[in-house]
Amino acid sequence: MNETVFVIGGCRSGKSRHAQELAEALPGNRKLFLATCVPQDAEMRDRVRKHRQDRGDRWSDLEVPVAVADAVCEQSPEFDAILLDCLTLWMSNLLMETRDEQAIKLEIQALTDALDRAACPVILVSNEVGAGIVPENGLARQYRDLVGFANQQVAACADRVIWTVAGIPVPIKSP
Repeated sequence: MNETVFVIGGCRSGKSRHAQELAEALPGNRKLFLATCVPQDAEMRDRVRKHRQDRGDRWSDLEVPVAVADAVCEQSPEFDAILLDCLTLWMSNLLMETRDEQAIKLEIQALTDALDRAACPVILVSNEVGAGIVPENGLARQYRDLVGFANQQVAACADRVIWTVAGIPVPIKSP
């Protein structure tokens, strides 16, 4: 079954933990963690190391900072589930490559197309960035707007959407 589940919430809301639990509950032993994070400092490298330890040997890891649509298409036939964490870091990576919103929106469309064609369930994680104040500079506003657009597009194509608040998963879209 090729179900798409989108887990969204604020920072440190429990969304990644919940997404991992969902993936681990799926049948099969071949799980892939698609990481969009590019660790830039020691603290982030330590976080990545701890997350890998938490997942253990039962997970394969693939770092894909930009080409996530291609990775979903290429990897989904080989795995029983894919966990893509996270869309907000992916948007940051795309913005560092180009500030061309049309090019980034084409990448978002490629991802939703890949989700529709995926050969296994895909669980995606993202931060809700639109509940705060209006950012003070143009790049931060562009980032917020593009993350909001990406979240809306992925939520529209997802079979299920789960909002996490204080570690509590709250279903907001069901099949």
